[in-house]
Amino acid sequence: MLGEYRISGRRAAEISASIERAVGEGELKPGELLSPIRELAERLDVNPNTVAAAYRILRERGVIETAGRRGSRVRPKPATTARDFMRVEVPPGVRDVSEGNPDPALLPALAGAFAEAAGQGDREPVLYGHAPVDPALARLARAGMDADGVPDGPVVVASGALDAVERVLAAHLRPGDAVAVEDPGWGSLLDLVPALGLRTVPVGVDDEGPLPDGVRTALADGARALIVTDRAQNPTGAALSGARARALRSVLADHPETLLIEDDHGHHIVDLPLHPLAGTTRSWAFVRSAAKAYGPDLRLAVLTGDPVTLDRMRGRQRLGPGWVSLIVQRAVARLWSEGAVDPAAVAAGYGRRRDALIGALARRGTAAHGRTGMNVWVPVPDETAAVARLLHAGWAVAPGARFRMNAPPGIRVTVSSLREDEIEPLAESIATVLGPAGGPARTYV
Repeated sequence: MLGEYRISGRRAAEISASIERAVGEGELKPGELLSPIRELAERLDVNPNTVAAAYRILRERGVIETAGRRGSRVRPKPATTARDFMRVEVPPGVRDVSEGNPDPALLPALAGAFAEAAGQGDREPVLYGHAPVDPALARLARAGMDADGVPDGPVVVASGALDAVERVLAAHLRPGDAVAVEDPGWGSLLDLVPALGLRTVPVGVDDEGPLPDGVRTALADGARALIVTDRAQNPTGAALSGARARALRSVLADHPETLLIEDDHGHHIVDLPLHPLAGTTRSWAFVRSAAKAYGPDLRLAVLTGDPVTLDRMRGRQRLGPGWVSLIVQRAVARLWSEGAVDPAAVAAGYGRRRDALIGALARRGTAAHGRTGMNVWVPVPDETAAVARLLHAGWAVAPGARFRMNAPPGIRVTVSSLREDEIEPLAESIATVLGPAGGPARTYV
């Protein structure tokens, strides 16, 4: 309990820094309950509002989480050890297949699109008061969503998928609310949710997406939001099948007040059809990112949703960055309209490498998963040992701890840069490191 430690400070910033220091030094353990606000205020002889502000700062930094009347506690994996920092230091001579980046050879050239978007001096500069969404981008985005069966709605532009998810969550939820997330799932999202003062509720995943029974349990237990990756799920490569989408829609129909967020970052790198869940609940948002197919540095995602969600998001965006660069929006619109990326060719390029690695592992008795996208997930009995031994063998892979909460251990291999002649040696190294324990493995849920 917090009272056992010498927390100090008169101002909110000083109190929050004292608690954060105790967490960082290990005096306060993950999951440990903090003192009630009034109790700590009396001990420090400050106003309870000061302690409440300190706790709010810590929630926003992802150090603590609030569970309603049960009080506040140190996050099980506080942001001082955020997942994004669970990276392998790659020494010279070691092949890095851990980063999750797309293949640069499959990304389009950007110079021409940006030159045209900027008008090469012919366009008037964008000034305050300009419409925040480029009409051509909105038309193209909406046409693509229409073709994929996403319900009608206006288009909003955000600075990438994570920015869009953050704004949608903030538009509806309050600190202490629970959010159902995929496990294993996107590490940045698993950090973002508690950083907003929300609670993560893990839902198991298989090759067809979130498990309906897990979603049903999470929503029945009070989760107010559900975040689903439609295709190219990170790290497992899962993609919603038609049957799984129908089952999830049935679950969501029983919980119409759930905030549903769909992340389709696999757009234009996946050749499987989309099976959207959007519109099943009253509050929903469907997000499409340009990062994987067109380049991470574009920092652009388009989204649509129900009117209330979009109005709240646009209102808050106006008070922050205001808008996403119109030059970037015009450049992406040009890339889309000119077909700068051949989705079938990109999907096939990643698919060949995934299938080859999964097949090579299977021939050695090691199971792996990677239905879509650029990653392969390999269940392992001991992540730390597997990562260390593979590093010694000349391969840097991503530890599964970056992507999971309750799911069994695993490692993620990014295949986007793998050459054909590297696949068999990599599979041999993984199978050798795992040994008999890595044999015809089970599942990743």
